[in-house]
Amino acid sequence: MQDKKNISIILKDLLFTGLIATILLIPIVGLRTEISTADSTGLIFDYNFLIAFIVIAFVIGVRFLFHIYWFSKIKKTQKEKSEKDKKLFLKKLNLYLGIIAGFVAFTLPFMPFANRYVVDVATLVLTYVMLGWGLNIVVGLAGLLDLGYVAFFAVGAYSYALLSTSFDLSFWICLPLAGILSAFAGILLGFPVLRLRGDYLAIVTLGFGEIIRLILLNWYEFTNGPDGISRIPRPSFFGFPFERKSDVTTFHELFGLEYSTMHRIIFLYYLILILALLTNFFTIKIRNLPVGRAWEALREDETACRAIGINPTNTKLTAFAIGAMFGGFAGSFFATRQGFVSPESFTFIESAIILAIVVLGGMGSQIGVVVASIVLIGSTELFRELEQFRMLAFGLAMIVIMIMKPRGLLSNREPSILMHTKKNE
Repeated sequence: MQDKKNISIILKDLLFTGLIATILLIPIVGLRTEISTADSTGLIFDYNFLIAFIVIAFVIGVRFLFHIYWFSKIKKTQKEKSEKDKKLFLKKLNLYLGIIAGFVAFTLPFMPFANRYVVDVATLVLTYVMLGWGLNIVVGLAGLLDLGYVAFFAVGAYSYALLSTSFDLSFWICLPLAGILSAFAGILLGFPVLRLRGDYLAIVTLGFGEIIRLILLNWYEFTNGPDGISRIPRPSFFGFPFERKSDVTTFHELFGLEYSTMHRIIFLYYLILILALLTNFFTIKIRNLPVGRAWEALREDETACRAIGINPTNTKLTAFAIGAMFGGFAGSFFATRQGFVSPESFTFIESAIILAIVVLGGMGSQIGVVVASIVLIGSTELFRELEQFRMLAFGLAMIVIMIMKPRGLLSNREPSILMHTKKNE
C-alpha cells in the first residue's frame, strides 16, 4: 500500500515537473526569432520543438532519478556499515577510479572515437584538473578560501607569452620561469591577507584577481592591453617542430610519419597530462611532510596552530606560493596551446569554475577533482550546441551534485597521520 502511495506521489510530481518545464522551455528553447531572409525588415519564428522536448525529457529524467535515490534512501532497512568499512570501501573506490582514469587518459588519443574534438576537450578538462589540484592545496589542504586563483593562471600565461615573444625563449625554459613568477605573485597576495580569514579573505583574493585583470587590460605598453599577445610560439618535441616544412628536422620526419596536424594536438594532450600527474604526485607527497601537516592543522584551527608552535605566516605563504606555482604552469600551457592570450580569458567566472571543481569534488580529494572536472567541464561541452544555455546546464549539474552529495563527490580522505592505531588494521 505504501509503495502504491509512493508511486502515485512520484507520478504526480513528474507530471507537475513536466508541465512547468514545458511552460518555461517551449518559449525559450522551442521558439526562436530570426531576421527574414526574404526582406530584412521583419522577424520570423524558427520552430525547434525537438530540442525543447529533449531538454524537457532530460529535466523529467533528472527529477525521476532524484526520486529513486531519495526513496531508496528512506526504504533502506539494512544496518549501516561501520565507519571503518565505509572508509575502506571509499579508499578502494578511489584506487580503482584512479587506475581506470589513468588507463583511459593514456590510451584516449588512440581510441576509435578519438577525433580532434575529443582530444581538444580532454586537453581542456586536464587543464582544469591541474588548476583544481593547484587550488586544492590552498582551499582543500590549507583551508584558505581563494576567489582570485585565476590571477596566477593569468600571470603564468602572460609570463610565457612575453618571455617567448620578446626574448625568443623556448617553452621548456619559460615553463619553470612562469611557475616561479606566479609563486612570487602568490607570496605578494599572501602578505596582505595574513591576518584575514573566512569571508574577508575571500573578498581580498577576489579583489586581487580583478586587480591583475585590470593591469593586463590597461598596461598597454607592456601587455598590449585588450588586443592581447598573438603569435605565441608553439612547443616543439625537444627541438623538433610540428610543422610540414622547416629548416631543421621536423617531428614527422624524425619518426618517418606522414605529416598530420593531429601530431601537435596529441603532443599537447600528453604534455598537460604529464604536468597534471606531476602536480598530483607533488600534492600527495607534500601532504605527508611537515609543511603539509601544518596546512591541515591551519585549516582545522589556527589558534591551536599558534599554541603548538606552528608559524601561520610561513604556512599561509607556502600554501599560496605553491598553489600559485601550479596555476602558473597551467597558464603557461594555456598560452602555448592557444597561441594567443588576452585579459578576457581571465575573468572571475574562471576562478568560480575552478573553485566549484574543488568544492564539488570534495575538499582535499584528488580523485574528486578529476571527477568534478569531467562532470562540470564535460557537461558544458556536451551542451555546446545549446549555445547560450550551456551555463544553464552547468548550473543544473552543480545543483544535482550538491543535492546528491553535499560534501562533494568523493569527500573521504585518509588522514596524514593515524594516532593510536595501525594503518593496516
